[in-house]
Amino acid sequence: MSVLLTDRLELWPITLPLVEAVMRGDREEVERLANAPLPAAWPGRALIERAFAISLEDLRADPETRLWGDRLMILKGESRRVVGSVIFHGRPGADGIAEVGYGVEDDSQGLGYATEAVRASVRWALSQPGVRAVHAATFDWHKASLRVIEKCEMVQVGTREHEVLGEVLVFEIRAPGA
Repeated sequence: MSVLLTDRLELWPITLPLVEAVMRGDREEVERLANAPLPAAWPGRALIERAFAISLEDLRADPETRLWGDRLMILKGESRRVVGSVIFHGRPGADGIAEVGYGVEDDSQGLGYATEAVRASVRWALSQPGVRAVHAATFDWHKASLRVIEKCEMVQVGTREHEVLGEVLVFEIRAPGA
């Protein structure tokens, strides 16, 4: 998987060795593999538990599926550092739908990095064979996430029940001609 470039970001593929270093809490190795420094509080235990809810054994068994399209957001230039990540919830299913998620570390929120990264990642996903749409899900109260989704020109297509947190809104953008 290649690095995606935007005006301000490099979107580096998340690899199995990088995930293993994150899970071990080996910041030095994560920074080496990412070729960029990490923010002091990133990724944090809560993000690790949410982002890597599957077991390492499952991830190791099929990293190309589990890490499909997942990338770190790395700020370009003199301030080069990891500012967040864009992930997909595995390869698209038989229905051709991929689901994207994203997060930006606290000190870098509100600067448009999520929108920039999600746009590039969605464009990449929609160019992959068999992908006909990308979904994103968020809560009706999560205004920042809703704004990213709106700026990425996704439209609401329904709701679904999250197993722990309740109802989420589901948004979609379709591949041209899909």
